Amino acid sequence: MAGDLFDAAAAERLRMRAPLAARLRPRTLDEIVGQDHLVGPGRPLRELIEADRLSSVILWGPPGTGKTTLARVVALTTAKAFEELSAVTAGVKDVRAVIERARDRLGTQGTGTILFLDEVHRFNKAQQDALLPAVEDGLIVLIGATTENPHFEVNPPLMSRSTLFRLNPLDSGSLVELVLRGLAEEKATADDEAVEHLAARSGGDGRHALTGIEVAVALAGRRYESRSGTAPPGPVHVTLADAEAAADAKAVRYGRDGHYDVISAFIKSIRGSDTDAGLYWLARMLEAGEDPRFIARRLVILASEDIGMADDGALLVADAAARAVEYVGLPEAQLNLAHAVVRLATAPKSNRVTVALGRAAADARAAGAGEVPMHLRDAHYQGARSLGHGEGYRYPHDDPDAWVAQEHRPAEVAGNVYYEPSEHGAEAALTEDWPGPHRGGKKGSGLDRPPSPEERRPG
Repeated sequence: MAGDLFDAAAAERLRMRAPLAARLRPRTLDEIVGQDHLVGPGRPLRELIEADRLSSVILWGPPGTGKTTLARVVALTTAKAFEELSAVTAGVKDVRAVIERARDRLGTQGTGTILFLDEVHRFNKAQQDALLPAVEDGLIVLIGATTENPHFEVNPPLMSRSTLFRLNPLDSGSLVELVLRGLAEEKATADDEAVEHLAARSGGDGRHALTGIEVAVALAGRRYESRSGTAPPGPVHVTLADAEAAADAKAVRYGRDGHYDVISAFIKSIRGSDTDAGLYWLARMLEAGEDPRFIARRLVILASEDIGMADDGALLVADAAARAVEYVGLPEAQLNLAHAVVRLATAPKSNRVTVALGRAAADARAAGAGEVPMHLRDAHYQGARSLGHGEGYRYPHDDPDAWVAQEHRPAEVAGNVYYEPSEHGAEAALTEDWPGPHRGGKKGSGLDRPPSPEERRPG
């Protein structure tokens, strides 16, 4: 009895000395934050885990999103044996040892084995191939965790035998919840601004947020001791200054409403060709801890919505910046975002692609499911010609101009013009060079009026 009490006390002391992230590691699916699309009530992954019917999976997500946590929850709920390896330190010998133990366990006890392989992308092709027979035969259930795109880093045969689940960066609400849990565990309180700042500066990484809390609480305690000469008599209180020091960044006033106002100002500045304003709002968002992927997505949208064919290279630059955010990450990817802002702000502007899609969408809704003209229907299969499919179709490449006059839409919308090039940038040349219906086709609604909201925001 005394030994049990001693062991329990020792375990509690060890637990209290562990980092906050380890002490707060969820032990049930309900305690996992930010991944409701995977483990929320009724979601497939949750159902499989709770039924202990999980097959091999790859968990893909940024650091601090709960990949290891999810695997450890599986370990606590499954009746199978649970083995764990890190691809950073393990090799083929270790994999074969796990497989051998799994084979022996299944033969002698009738018990299956789950292998959690962290950083699976660190294994080379030969090391990953060593897993294949055991995964394919069901001897082991693999849970592979990776921060890298598994379509590039995990062998196709292993991917085809696994189900891919993507974990998202934690959103602001989930991070605030995590920060509050951490403060409670540390027996501390904090100003609302401090909580928001610690959440915002974590970049969607729960582990980073909890580490920030530990530092902020330690700084707050030290501040009290320096001022009073004694330890705090009650809970330590974390101020915004403590949170700023812990995150090594000043807070920018950027509340939930400000999020939408600032991104609106950002987009409108670039649309208005104000380069300096675009850079200012970009810097303000980055300083406030805005998710750079959110900024990048908005730039990609703007490149087509507000520039379009006036400079179609703008979309390539915006897309390249978005890819750089994923590949390079902050802080260096700030340069890629700034590059894109300058390029898009200085590009000629046109919203004619946006207007065209809005008009086409309005016709599609109004006309319903119009019949595909017979000459455009699939005629490659046996018997299609006897149904009239493809009859009368004229192949454009048989014409010297590679264009022939024929209708490509249902009769209900035939002849309606959706896309009309502007006179801006490269789009101006389309008016003269573009063959087809705009040589003399029936005009649509025209651009003698501002586009309606429906035309600007199709669908």
